[in-house]
Amino acid sequence: MEQWTTLTAAAAVTTRIGVGTFVTNVMNRHPAVVARMAATLQQLSSGRLTLGIGAGGNPGEHAAYGIPFPPIEERVGRLEEAVGVIRALWTGGPVSREGRFYSLQDAVAFPRPEPAPRLLIGASSPRGMRLAARIGDGWAAEADDFVRLEVAWHHALEHEGRVPGDVQLVLGFGSGRSGEDALQGSPWTTEPLEALATWQARGADRIVVPARTTPDVDALVKAAERW
Repeated sequence: MEQWTTLTAAAAVTTRIGVGTFVTNVMNRHPAVVARMAATLQQLSSGRLTLGIGAGGNPGEHAAYGIPFPPIEERVGRLEEAVGVIRALWTGGPVSREGRFYSLQDAVAFPRPEPAPRLLIGASSPRGMRLAARIGDGWAAEADDFVRLEVAWHHALEHEGRVPGDVQLVLGFGSGRSGEDALQGSPWTTEPLEALATWQARGADRIVVPARTTPDVDALVKAAERW
């Protein structure tokens, strides 16, 4: 199911849970459109939105839908520019800026989100990870990618004069596939407190555990009851 429509529906029937993207693909929508969508959902949800946005990494999906899939260098460049566009429009405007990929001319965008959503940079490449350290409110990464780039991540934060407390680390544990059980026997359902403590000790601020089937959702509910 399409993520933004689903998030809006979820925000409309809940009052406490956070909603967010992990992550939305910068190539799929113009960042001005994303800024407007995010600001609207932030208001409708009373400030519960986190925007995760990344450079995209599935060439097959792009080919299927006829969406360009340039090299990673260009996609990360688009991502950096998109973050600037989104944050500028969240001020309400008017905003004029000339960019290599995205330009605005006297653009206004209301409602102005109060507060602005936390903006996570989703990245699995070293360049994207460094971008998260430089301009992100957080880095959204799959756990395997974090392990691979963990040392470089801390070096990147140090280089940018930031510390882990300044930038959230949000780790995902497998995107999964629709219709396939992924959590049977997983530490997140058998020993969730221990698993959480392990990753918190490595700096994780939030954990994203996908549940795409009824048995997986049931397993998470039972694990939560044991907590």
